[in-house]
Amino acid sequence: MKSLIPYLSAIIIFLIIGFAFFQPVLDGKQLRKGDTINALGYKKEISDFRKSTGEDPLWTNSMFGGMPAYQITVEYKSQFMQFFKEAMELHTPSPVRYLMIYLIGFYILLLSLRVNPWLSIGGAIAYAFSTYFIIIIGAGHLWKVNALAFIPPALAGILLTLRGKYILGGLLASFFLILELYSNHIQMTYYFLITVLCIVAFEFYYRWKQKELKQFFTAIGVLAIASILAVGVNSSNLFNSYQYGKQTIRGKSELTLGNKDNKTNGLDKDYATQWSYGVQETLTLLIPNAKGGAGSPQEATQLVSYLSGGQIENVAKYYDIEPIKDHHYWGNQPFTAGPVYVGAVILFLFFLGLIIVPGRFKWGLLTATILAIMLSWGHNFQFLTDLFLDYFPLYNKFRVVSSILVVVELCVPILAILAVKKVLDEPEILKKKVKLFSVKSNVLVLPLLLTAGISLLLYLLPNLFLDFITQAETSYFAQIKSGNPNAVTYINQIQSDIFNARVSMFRADALRTILFVALIAVLLFGYGKKWFQANILIAGIVVLILVDLWPVNKRFLNADSFVPKKELKIAFNPTQADFEILQSEFSTRPELHALAQKAQEEYKKENRKANKLELAIVPFTVLNQHSNYRVLNTSVQTWQNASTSYYHKSIGGYHGAKLRRYQELIDHHITKNNMKVINMLNTKYIITPDKEKGNQAQLNPDALGEAWIVPNYKIVANADEEIMALNTFDPAKEALVDKRFAPQLHGFTSQADSSASISMETYAPNKITYLFQAKSDQLVVFSDIYYQPGWNAYVDGKLAPHFRANYILRAMKVPGGKHQIVFKFEPKAMAVTENISVASMVLFFLLLAGGIVFGIKNIRKETI
Repeated sequence: MKSLIPYLSAIIIFLIIGFAFFQPVLDGKQLRKGDTINALGYKKEISDFRKSTGEDPLWTNSMFGGMPAYQITVEYKSQFMQFFKEAMELHTPSPVRYLMIYLIGFYILLLSLRVNPWLSIGGAIAYAFSTYFIIIIGAGHLWKVNALAFIPPALAGILLTLRGKYILGGLLASFFLILELYSNHIQMTYYFLITVLCIVAFEFYYRWKQKELKQFFTAIGVLAIASILAVGVNSSNLFNSYQYGKQTIRGKSELTLGNKDNKTNGLDKDYATQWSYGVQETLTLLIPNAKGGAGSPQEATQLVSYLSGGQIENVAKYYDIEPIKDHHYWGNQPFTAGPVYVGAVILFLFFLGLIIVPGRFKWGLLTATILAIMLSWGHNFQFLTDLFLDYFPLYNKFRVVSSILVVVELCVPILAILAVKKVLDEPEILKKKVKLFSVKSNVLVLPLLLTAGISLLLYLLPNLFLDFITQAETSYFAQIKSGNPNAVTYINQIQSDIFNARVSMFRADALRTILFVALIAVLLFGYGKKWFQANILIAGIVVLILVDLWPVNKRFLNADSFVPKKELKIAFNPTQADFEILQSEFSTRPELHALAQKAQEEYKKENRKANKLELAIVPFTVLNQHSNYRVLNTSVQTWQNASTSYYHKSIGGYHGAKLRRYQELIDHHITKNNMKVINMLNTKYIITPDKEKGNQAQLNPDALGEAWIVPNYKIVANADEEIMALNTFDPAKEALVDKRFAPQLHGFTSQADSSASISMETYAPNKITYLFQAKSDQLVVFSDIYYQPGWNAYVDGKLAPHFRANYILRAMKVPGGKHQIVFKFEPKAMAVTENISVASMVLFFLLLAGGIVFGIKNIRKETI
C-alpha cells in the first residue's frame, strides 16, 4: 500500500486541480462551448429519430440539404470502448473529465519512461495546461480533446515495445490506439503518426548502428499487430469516413475552373492554410502575448470604422470600452481563441534537456518539434507546405495547419521532464560546462539565453524585431485616411494608441517570462549547490509549472465561460420566424397539428416540471419528423451556424466535412442568390432579419417541393459544364444529367401527361416514401442529395436505378402506372465493418487476458 501512495496522491491532486480550475462546476454551472452548442443543432434530427425508433439513421437532412451522419454521431459497435474512456475520466462532470484524461494520459507516459511519480505530476500538468488544450475544451472541440488525451499513453505503449517490453507495450499501445481512433479526429492521429515516425527513424538508426535490427523489427511487428487491432475495432468509422471523405471538400474536385495551382487532391491550398501561424507568432510558445490574446486583427479597425462614421467626438469614450488591453490579437490568422503557450518554465527545461539528456529519443522529439513548427507556418513557409500538400498522403485533407503545434505541446514537456529526471539521477550534471561562443559555460547558461535572454532583448527593442500593426490594418488605416482628410490626426492618434497598447501587453508578458525563467534557474542552481533535497526541487518545479500556466489559461477560459444549467437546457430558443413557419405548416397539415397536441400531452406526463418554452418546442420536433421542406436563414451566418437545423431542415449549417459538390453549389450559385438552385432544393421558407419585428419568415412560392416531374433533360459533358448550366436552366422543366448517367436514359422520351403526379407519403431521415402516378414513363427529380454508395431506390419493393441530376440531386426514370417509390439509406459496408469491429474487440480482450495471465505467472516465478 505504501508503494501506491504516490499514484493515489497523483489522482487526488489531479481531481483537486480539475475542480479548482473549473470551479463553477461546483456551483452547478456548465461550460457554454461554441462547437458543442452548434452540434446540438445539427444532431437534433438524428437524436430525435434515435430516441423515437431506437434506430441509427446514418443520414440527416437537417443541414446542407442532407449528408451522412458519419462525422456527426453514429452508434458503432466500438462505442463499447466508451466504458473505458469514462473510467479514465474518473466519472467526473464536464469539463473536468477532459482535464482528467489529459492529466492521466500524460502521467502514464512519464511513468513508462521511469520518471519519478511525483515529478510526473508536474509533467502531466504541463501537458494538460498547455494553453491550446484548455482553449479547445472551451471551444467544444471535444473529439480533438479526446484524441489528444490518448496520444501520450499510446506513445507509452509504443516506447515500451521499442524497448523490448513486447507484451506490456503491445497491449498498452493497442488499447490506447483503439481509444485514439475511437476519438474520431484523424487529423490529430495523423500528427501523432508524424511524431512516431520521427522517433522510430532515430530508433532504427541506433539499432542499425548497434546491430540490433532483429529486436527493432520484432517491436515493429508487435506494433503492427497492435495497430491492426485498433483499426479493426474502429473499422466501421474509419471505412465510412474514408468513403465519405472522398466526396467531401477534403476529396478531389471534378471542377477544373479556377486557379489550378491552388488545387490539391484534397482541400484547396488557400483554404487548408487559412489558419497559418506567423513566424513571429511562434514566440507565443515562450511569451503568451507575443501577438496578443483572443480575437481578430479586424477589431482594431473597428475603432477607425466608428470614427469614419462621423462620431469623432466619441472616439475617446469608445476607445475606453474597446477590450484591447485584454483580448486583442494582431497575428497572421483570421482570428484566434488564444495563443499556443507551452510555458516559460517548460521551455527552459526543454532547452536544458537538449544539452544534458542523451539518446536517440531526444533527437526524435527535437526533429518532430522543429518539423511541426515549420509546418504550422503554412503559407508563411509555402515551399515546405506545398511539399506536404502535394506529396504526403492525407496531409491535404486537413485544414488549420497551425494545429500541428500539438506535436510541440507533446514533445517539449516530455524532454523537459526528462531533463529534470537526468538532474535527479545525476545532480553533478548541473556543474557540467558546455562550449558557448568559444567560452565554456555552465549548462544553465544556454537555456537562460534562449529564454530569458531573448525575452529581455525583445522587451528592450520590441518594435525592432516584431510587428505590432498588421499589413491588413495598415492598409485599412490608409484607406480610411484617404477618404477622411479631416480625420487624419485622430486616426494617427488611434493607430499610435493601438501600437502602444500592444507593446505594453507584450512587455508585461516578456517580463513575466523572464521572472519564471529566473525562478526555475535559481531552483536548479540551488539544487546543484545542495542547498536542499530532491523532494524540494520536485515540489518547486511542480508548483512553478502550475503557477506559470494556470493564470494564462484563465485569460481564455474562466468563470465568464460558464452559465447556469437552465440556460443550456434548450440549445436555441425559437424565434418569431420559427413560430411563423410552424403556424404556416400546421395550417396546411392539420393532421400534424393533432400529432403535436398529443405529443405535448405525453411530454407533460413524462416531464411534470416542463416549462412553457419546452412545451412550445415539442410541435417543432413533430413537424421535423414528418416534413422535408427546407429553410434558408439569412439572419445568421448561414454557412457557419447550425441553429436553423434545430427546428427545420436547412440548406445551410455548420460542419468541416460538407459534400464537395454541395460546397461548390454554395460557392457558384447559392451565395450569388441563384433562385433556380434555391428553388430546386425545396427551400420553402427564407428567414430574414428585422430589427423592429424580429426575424421574419417569408414563404417562397417557387420552391419545387420534395419531388417533381420534368418533361425534358439535357446531357452535359462534365462537372464544369453542369455547374455553369445551372445559371440558365429551368429546374421545373428540365434536368441536367452528366453523360456518365446517360445509359439510364437510353431510349427514354418523355410524353406529356397533365395528370402525372408525385408526392411524398412518409418521411424519415433514412427512408422517404413517395406516391407516383402517370399514364406513361416519366423523369422525376427529387430535392434530396445524391450520395453513393448508400442510397437505394425501390419501385413497388423492387430495386430500381437512380442517378444524379442538377449537379447534386437524385433523379430516376419511373414507368407509367401507379407506384410506390422508396428511397432507403443502407450502406452495404456497415454490416461487414461492424462484424470486423466485434471480432477485433474479442481478439484484443483475449490477448489482454492472456497477457494478464502471463504476467501473473512471471510474478509468481519471481516470488518463488
